[in-house]
Amino acid sequence: MIGTFKNLRVEQRGPVLAVELACPETGNTVTEALLDDLLGVLTVLPDLTEVRAVVLSGAGPDFCLGGDRREIATMLSQDATGAGVRVSSDKARRVCEALSTTGAVTIAQVRGQVIGAGLALVLHCDLRVGAENCRFRLPELALGMPLAWGGALPRLLNEVGAARARELILTCRAFGAVEAERLAVLHRVVPEAELDAAVEEWVRPIVRRSPAALRVTKSLLNSYAAATRLADPALLDAELMASVLASRG
Repeated sequence: MIGTFKNLRVEQRGPVLAVELACPETGNTVTEALLDDLLGVLTVLPDLTEVRAVVLSGAGPDFCLGGDRREIATMLSQDATGAGVRVSSDKARRVCEALSTTGAVTIAQVRGQVIGAGLALVLHCDLRVGAENCRFRLPELALGMPLAWGGALPRLLNEVGAARARELILTCRAFGAVEAERLAVLHRVVPEAELDAAVEEWVRPIVRRSPAALRVTKSLLNSYAAATRLADPALLDAELMASVLASRG
């Protein structure tokens, strides 16, 4: 059974679970509370055997403006060793891992700004559609942080490729929806008014699939994508982020 969440709007429509980041007043920035809510939803998802697709979206004009820097600063002021950052980063890894490994097909439906942690959430979804007004950016290096959040780096390398990922990370430049589609950050770009219809085009055949076949197929896709890696580098994210941020003090 799905509970109620302060930072999310969750609605089950038969075999489809709609999950909306519901903090438009902050640009849906990723906070500890939001991560807890996302974990709450994704933890119960395996028990919702009738759910075939999960649609992740954001309320307001922007999908997500990234991590909450004020909250990170507070964590560091409370413990200069970065213990709070480690806990938060580990939650982020578990959220992103759940998005990519759950048996249901996860679909990102995005508009407006998609920055940092928001882009990590999008990348971990199986299918991604964006409005023509989308703008993406990975600003971590410019903010004095490594790209060590939620397993974003290995996912980006797998989805986009090493050469393009390197350029986006080192320059921290913004890029639009058309380039995002060319890079495979998005699978489709549509006018904003057609986002719901584009998602429905994917959902319609997916909900007719066998749940067992979906689970196995996703497991196969994830396994082959990771076949060239000797280990999961995302497990290091929490330590790397905490160490770099703590050293700035």
